[in-house]
Amino acid sequence: MKPFRTVLFWAHLIAGATAGVVILIMSVTGVALTYEKQMLEWADRRAWTAPSSADLIPLSPETLLARVGEAQPGTAPIGVTLRADRTAPATVLLDGNKSLLVDPYTGTIIGEPPTAMRGFFRTMTSWHRYIAMAGDSRATGKSITGWSNLLFLFIVLSGMYLWLPRVWTWIQFNNVMWFRRGLAPKARDFNWHNVVGIWSAVPLAIVVAGALPISFPWAGNLVYRLAGDTPPPPAAAAAARSAGRASVTYQRDGIDAAWASAQSRVPEWRTMTTRLAASAKAPVVVSVDEGYGGQPQLRTTFTIDRASGEVVKAEDFASLGAGRRARSWLRFAHTGEIYGLAGQTVAGLATAGGAFLVYTGIALALRRLSAWLRRRRATEMLEPPVAA
Repeated sequence: MKPFRTVLFWAHLIAGATAGVVILIMSVTGVALTYEKQMLEWADRRAWTAPSSADLIPLSPETLLARVGEAQPGTAPIGVTLRADRTAPATVLLDGNKSLLVDPYTGTIIGEPPTAMRGFFRTMTSWHRYIAMAGDSRATGKSITGWSNLLFLFIVLSGMYLWLPRVWTWIQFNNVMWFRRGLAPKARDFNWHNVVGIWSAVPLAIVVAGALPISFPWAGNLVYRLAGDTPPPPAAAAAARSAGRASVTYQRDGIDAAWASAQSRVPEWRTMTTRLAASAKAPVVVSVDEGYGGQPQLRTTFTIDRASGEVVKAEDFASLGAGRRARSWLRFAHTGEIYGLAGQTVAGLATAGGAFLVYTGIALALRRLSAWLRRRRATEMLEPPVAA
């Protein structure tokens, strides 16, 4: 029977050879997506010159939505996002999933959000999630990236064992913990592979594991069950919600009072968002974020009575069930956003390490294959010819 390390090594190598190209694509695009939210917000701020006077007061949400509605006849504003940053424009969502940047002090429409950077990130996301497959092929692309990601998790977990030296001595650890100079190509790739693997293993395992519930419903359900919760039912199809949309009148009344109630609960808010309801009796739902959008522990969703402005329910991270908290943590640990800018940086560096692991792993595998072919040819040349 072969030693465990030998069996694990060959399984590790086969998994890398099978999914290496897809893993490389996901790693490179993952690095490109590291600071997506910050870059988009930066692009939006550059699209508008904020007023220099600090005395100006932003318009109320109801007034802002009313002015956008007047300036865009035939379309209906259905949502608004305001930022505490005075240099940032407001974002108004129109019926039909179209967004506009709006001057928060005058209600003047600035225009649609800058498209160049958004186009870049859409392309990176398409490659990252679907290897650029579109239309009916998107489900196939998602399946390919999902299974490749599962193999990647096995590669990282098995690598945690394989990257460590066979003999635990200081000299051996020193050889795999630090980059060394003056090595031959094969020894250099082996050194780089081990060093990058050891230093990136833990954050990379978290990043990769966080993608599994995104790729597979069973993985998301497993998170809930491990946390002791019942998985939620599958989300209903969104198509039915668009029926009769053209005849809907979205309600703005009561939003100002609702926002005032939410702001009093979270004075250090960074962004506030609401979607308009079609019924005058429906409550106003306001999402208040103290972070950058990827930190569920800094987000609170208020359900507020439209008539009285009283908070009916406040849902924050601590009030969620254990399964939903674990699912949210994994989702944003995948991008590192849950720990803010520092977490995104660590996740980006770990993902770059993943790309480097694929590169050096493929190089080592090709060298191994080349050496095997040379040995085989040499053996064939030494074998005596078969007598006729």
